[in-house]
Amino acid sequence: MAKPILVGAVLYDPKVSVIWDIIGEFFEQHHCPIDVVFYTNYELQVDALLKGHIDMAWNSPLAWVDAQRRSGGRCRAIAMRDTDRDRVSHIVARKGAFKTLKDLKGKTLAVGAKDSPQATLIPQGLLLRAGLTPGKDVTIRRFDLLVGKHGDHIGGELDAFKCLDSGQADACCMLDMNWDRWSGDGTINGQKYAILATTDKFDHCVFTVREDFDQATEQRWLKVLFSMSYDNPKHREMMDMEGLKKWESGRTTGFGPLSEAVDKLKFFEGRS
Repeated sequence: MAKPILVGAVLYDPKVSVIWDIIGEFFEQHHCPIDVVFYTNYELQVDALLKGHIDMAWNSPLAWVDAQRRSGGRCRAIAMRDTDRDRVSHIVARKGAFKTLKDLKGKTLAVGAKDSPQATLIPQGLLLRAGLTPGKDVTIRRFDLLVGKHGDHIGGELDAFKCLDSGQADACCMLDMNWDRWSGDGTINGQKYAILATTDKFDHCVFTVREDFDQATEQRWLKVLFSMSYDNPKHREMMDMEGLKKWESGRTTGFGPLSEAVDKLKFFEGRS
């Protein structure tokens, strides 16, 4: 029997264990067994990957950047969801309140958790590009919900919008998918709120391996992963929970906005 490939995943929600039960069963059926090791935060998962305790990690974008930073660029991005590509975040405000992003000077911006790429870091990078220093030119009101999980949940973003909606902030940040979802289900009143500014496109989660991971094993694993189909009802259940319709090859071209933001914000300063 083949030795199981050890995959790390962060338990940001109870559904994560269900998702991986389905994936694990499918890989077992295709004679490519995996074992999933769950972590409470991405920092521990990155530690485990770089120390060789796991073979690959289902990493957030910030965890990918951290793994590359700490390994000296010796990791590979091998797969991602179709929905992980070309995402953007929006800065949202009341309609007519501001004309440009620079009008936020002296105002309050509500953001998600301090380690959320989409709801905090990348939008603050956009502020910097506009010549506004977070915490100096713009007051940042942060909602540090489930720090360590890198904003994989919607809690911090939703709290940031509620802060705006209650009048305690002048604008807030959110992922484009959440803007679409909340505008559609009535959480956001489209007659009252509008997008003030949008970030550059960026990529999100990615399966990460070390450079020494066996290439033949990697290709065998990818062949099984890419054979999962949204047309299969069992796969569709998992894919709907995980937010995708197709697995895609990994790429690294979409991490520029986050890398730039963490560098300018000195996010990793003082960390090993």
